[in-house]
Order: sequence, then structure tokens, then C-alpha cells
Amino acid sequence: MSVAEDIRGRLEGAFAPRLLEIEDESERHRGHAGHREGGESHFRVHIASDAFREMNRVARERAIHKALGADLIGRIHALALKIEV
Repeated sequence: MSVAEDIRGRLEGAFAPRLLEIEDESERHRGHAGHREGGESHFRVHIASDAFREMNRVARERAIHKALGADLIGRIHALALKIEV
């Protein structure tokens, strides 16, 4: 399973999002820290879910990191998040 597929599965399972877009931006970071051949090191995630309604920005980001888990976060060099209710 690719990192992007793993991200998708974990976020869908945790938040039942109305919107979930996952973009592998690794090629844009060629030559920068954390870049790996084959990609899957830098991601941008746009997610919208009612599950975030009662959370502030920091709580939303923490919830996403918790849902992804330390094992998956450890495989990602950079994760940009756009979170909406």
C-alpha cells in the first residue's frame, strides 16, 4: 500500500470526510531535505468533515496526526493540512 493510500484509509476511517484530497508534492521538493526518489515524502491534504466542528485549529491538527499514527507520520517528511468543517 502506498503512503497516500494509507493516509486516505486512515482519515476516511477516523473522520468520514465529505471532502478528502491528497496530493503527493514530493517532486516539487527534489533536492530539498527529506526528498526520496519515488516520492511519497511530502504531502498536502485537504479535508472537510463534521467531526472537526467542535475543535479549534490545533485540536484538528492533533486529531489528524493521531488518526494517521506515529508509524505513518514517521514515513512522511512534510504534511501540509487544510482542514474545514
